[in-house]
Amino acid sequence: MATPDRPGFALPLLLLAGFRTLIDDLHAELARQGHPDLRPAHGFVLQAVGPTGTTASDLGQRLGVSKQAAGKTVDRLVALGYLERADDPADARRKLVRLTAHGRDGLRRSAVVFDQLRDRWVAELGADRVAALEDDLHRMAPAEVFRLDVPGWFGG
Repeated sequence: MATPDRPGFALPLLLLAGFRTLIDDLHAELARQGHPDLRPAHGFVLQAVGPTGTTASDLGQRLGVSKQAAGKTVDRLVALGYLERADDPADARRKLVRLTAHGRDGLRRSAVVFDQLRDRWVAELGADRVAALEDDLHRMAPAEVFRLDVPGWFGG
């Protein structure tokens, strides 16, 4: 039951603040490691492109945004060297969006930094508390833990 010292609205704000702290720390470290132009939304895009590539239309569907919005983000990530456009070998009329070596490096470094950030939380809070927090969030959150449509969900 919510109480005056723990109102119901505080929980989502605290969860968002924890998320924001992790993401801000991630991007500060990525900038130090040669990825100063990566933004939080870019991570969702790079994940949605995946190892085999995708079309801009499919990317928009995966992200929950319009094809045009996906195309603008792709244009930006192509300009930054994280993505490339290539002919689709299965259909000459289509263009695929694929990760470049720089894009794969950004994703690889992100995974390593997230592990380091989790280790920092363990050092501060203790392994049992972090594991309990993760277990509780798994219990309360839907089974599909990693949803790529967050950019569209926030904007829609």
